[in-house]
Amino acid sequence: MRLWSLHPKYLDARGLVALWREGLLARAVLEGKTRGYRSHPQLRRFREHKDPIAAINAYLHAVLEEARRRGYRFDETRLGAVVEVSPIEVSVGQLRYEWRHLLYKLKRRDPEGFRNLCRIENPDPHPLMRVVPGDVETWEVVK
Repeated sequence: MRLWSLHPKYLDARGLVALWREGLLARAVLEGKTRGYRSHPQLRRFREHKDPIAAINAYLHAVLEEARRRGYRFDETRLGAVVEVSPIEVSVGQLRYEWRHLLYKLKRRDPEGFRNLCRIENPDPHPLMRVVPGDVETWEVVK
């Protein structure tokens, strides 16, 4: 499971679809509707939010908006109620780590997208995220 801290606009089609699917799975985990992935480190920042379900719904809403912008038809009825929530902090080190990870993936599966993104030095965070100083997050499984 990868719940990107990066803005969904950087993901290729395969990555955006996977993010939608994994975000819905994350919401099911947070709602206690599934037993798998309960201790997945990517969920820590949502669990620590004062309203985890509202936070994951806001996260998914931004993914849905990016899908709409591209003309994709994600099933918005699967999205829970969206309300304004406080942002989730993400360290600049985490964004950099994820950026390198995404570029590595795209180099193999979307060379043109890779070339276009290589020019970006400071990628935008997901709209729910607020960037703060710091290294890679402690919950990240560094490879």
